[in-house]
Formats: sequence, C-alpha cells, structure tokens
Amino acid sequence: MSKPSTTAYPPYFQKYIDQVPEEDLSTAFSNQAEELQAFLSTITEEKSTYAYAAGKWTIKELLQHIIDAERIFCYRALCFARGEKTSLPSFEENDYAANSFAGERKWNDIVKEFLIVRESTELLFKSFTDEALETIGLANNKATSVASIGFIILGHYYHHKKILLERYL
Repeated sequence: MSKPSTTAYPPYFQKYIDQVPEEDLSTAFSNQAEELQAFLSTITEEKSTYAYAAGKWTIKELLQHIIDAERIFCYRALCFARGEKTSLPSFEENDYAANSFAGERKWNDIVKEFLIVRESTELLFKSFTDEALETIGLANNKATSVASIGFIILGHYYHHKKILLERYL
C-alpha cells in the first residue's frame, strides 16, 4: 500500500506522514523495526528520567506517550477496517501522560512494551486487505483511512525520535 493522498486524513497529520521516507507501508514498518531497538537501547535508565525543561515530559513519559498513541491509532484502524460507523473519540495526550506513571517504571520494561506493541501493530497492518487499508472511518469527526493511520503511527515515532535527538540526547 502506497502513501495515502492528502484527502485520506486530516491536515494536522501531514507532519507525521511527511516523516516517513518510504512510499510503501509494509516496507516502512519493516525498515523502522530494524532501527527501533538499536536506537532505544542507547538510552540508559539514568538518562530516561531526563526532561529538557520544567514541565516537559521525561524520556520515559515520551516513550509511554508513543505507546499509548500507537495503541489508540491501532484501535481506530481496527474499528475502521471492520466497518465501524461511529466517530471514535479523540484523546488528550497530556492527561494520558499524567496518568501513565511512566516515571515509576523501569526504562527497559517500557522499551520492551513498545517493541511488543510495535510487533503487534505491524502484524495488524499485515492482516488488512488492500480494501480494508482503503477504508475510511471517523475519529474526532474527522475522516481518516486505515492506511493513513499506519503512516501516522510510523511518522509519529520519527517525529518524537527527532525531538529526542534534538532536545534530550
């Protein structure tokens, strides 16, 4: 499945989709999987508690945010692919972060969780037919295709990795 047209998702997701260099969704998942663990393993437990400014998330909280968002996006993709007609709710990322208790967890446990969630995500998207990937659903009353969600998930990680490299590491 190639990158979706700009009419297949709300404009605010463009910044994530633009982060994905590949045109093919399956290739993009495969390529990103190769570097995830290597990158995250460079971050130590001590470094994972760092926030670059007061009121900003720690690295642990940032990775937990990526996990939470990926789970929500996967739920949306599954619902849309299965024909859900109801508009799914949005989510407030700062409320989720405040209630994640990521700071009380071990860095390696959060990394392990992310890698497992990502493997599940990749398998979910591999299970979708081309027709399912083209299906449009509503979240926050905005139309989005299943394939777009896959590219959004990938780009969301790249977006936050860039922030990690620029502001945290």
